[in-house]
Amino acid sequence: MSFIMRGRRRFAAVSATALLGAFGGARGAVADPAPPYRDLLAQAQATAPRLAEAAAGVRQAEGLARQAAARPNPELGIEVQNFNGTGPFRGTGMAESTYSVGLPLELGGKRSARIDAGRAGLDAARARLGQSRADYGFELAAAYAEAEAADRQVALAQESLTLAGEDLRVAKALVDAGKEAELRSLQAQAGVTSARASLDAARTARVGAFARLTALAGSSVPFTSLAESLLQRPTPAGLDRTIEALAVPAVQAAQAEREAAARRVRVERTRAIPDVRLSAGVRRSNADNATAMVAGLSVPIPIFDQNRGNITAAQGELQAAEARLNAARLDAEAELRTALFQIEAASSRAAAASQGEATAQEAYRLTRIAYEAGKSPLVELINARRALAEARAQTIEAQLQRLRAEAGLARLQGRAPFGVS
Repeated sequence: MSFIMRGRRRFAAVSATALLGAFGGARGAVADPAPPYRDLLAQAQATAPRLAEAAAGVRQAEGLARQAAARPNPELGIEVQNFNGTGPFRGTGMAESTYSVGLPLELGGKRSARIDAGRAGLDAARARLGQSRADYGFELAAAYAEAEAADRQVALAQESLTLAGEDLRVAKALVDAGKEAELRSLQAQAGVTSARASLDAARTARVGAFARLTALAGSSVPFTSLAESLLQRPTPAGLDRTIEALAVPAVQAAQAEREAAARRVRVERTRAIPDVRLSAGVRRSNADNATAMVAGLSVPIPIFDQNRGNITAAQGELQAAEARLNAARLDAEAELRTALFQIEAASSRAAAASQGEATAQEAYRLTRIAYEAGKSPLVELINARRALAEARAQTIEAQLQRLRAEAGLARLQGRAPFGVS
């Protein structure tokens, strides 16, 4: 068998072994894989701290809305006078006891204003929950894809190290045979050192990516592998690409907060109107052994406190909410102008990167055959291997950007990515 044929077979065996060994080393030794994205998103609805905070905000708003409809409580009063004094008021013979019931009357539409503000606050909390779910679905999808990309980078770095080691072996064989200078062996050794450093960096990045995914999902068990590949998932042909600026969750949340702020301004204005307190009861006189009815009416005089400070504060809150709404609209319009373009560009880039990787793979194979036959210098083989590694990294990055673009479109549409309900 010729030296070239042996080189071809060794290259094929090394590539297959490296890929299987690298992926197996990255996946086979782990014990806690993250579930598929659909299942992970469903589980995170109850465990993710970010969604739990937004859901607690809804429960808080529900309680405030119920409380806003409550009426003022009546007051029960007991008053005893003219007893235990001096002269005729010694003891309790001249005592007079009054039993009364008082009821505050809210005027100026206070209760209806509170109810409207409570309902608006609940709508705002629900809108914020919808925005949180859309944002969380995007972030979880991005973290899931980044973890997979980091996993594949480790596999590719392991393969590059294996191929660099094979290059070193061939270089030493050629040096021993007198066909190459000792410098070539040193260059190949430097390539192995560089590949090993890249592998260490890729492993560090992988640990960080899986730690972020674990924290984002709110899992008590660290994830160390994935049960599903998102990078290999093709772009759906029937992807919904209809978007309206007013339907973006961030805009809907800002609009709901603006309405809630407007309702609170009305609440503060009604509080400036004084309430009336009515009371009625019975008075008992021990001296005359008689009873009589008593009634009362009290109205505060709004001389010092007219609630102007709270009204001004509520108006300032309303202005801030309107500014946030305008900013949310502008941001949504800017994102809408680029979302669909990003999907098209990312898909084209992913296709081009895949073609570039196939070309680099073939170029490396041919360069390796030429080097083993003594027709190509070692530097060309090293450059071809580096080009192959860069092409594979670009493919992973392009696939990652495509998934982020799809997830970003889903976030703008207020739905979970990848067709997850």
